[in-house]
Amino acid sequence: NAQFLATDLHTPAGIQTLDGLPNPQVVVIDPPRAGMHARLVEYVLHRAPERIVYVSCNPTTQARDIALMSERYRVRAVQPIDMFPQTYHVENVAILERR
Repeated sequence: NAQFLATDLHTPAGIQTLDGLPNPQVVVIDPPRAGMHARLVEYVLHRAPERIVYVSCNPTTQARDIALMSERYRVRAVQPIDMFPQTYHVENVAILERR
């Protein structure tokens, strides 16, 4: 089964909407160009999903966020996707697995 929830995870109220849900096996994260907010990184580490699928339009902030989670997660695979040919923009998908 899957459950989808859309909320603003840059706010404490947005993160609180996730309270009471069971711990997920897989989390798909697609943050804005600025990357994951520190509270969201903490929350994901607290919930400890088995796998994280991290989609990013900014490899720099994606690398920063993955480094913040590197004690508990390892990168299993990375796949850049050129959705905007002839530009420098790239989407990058990283699969992280819990250690």
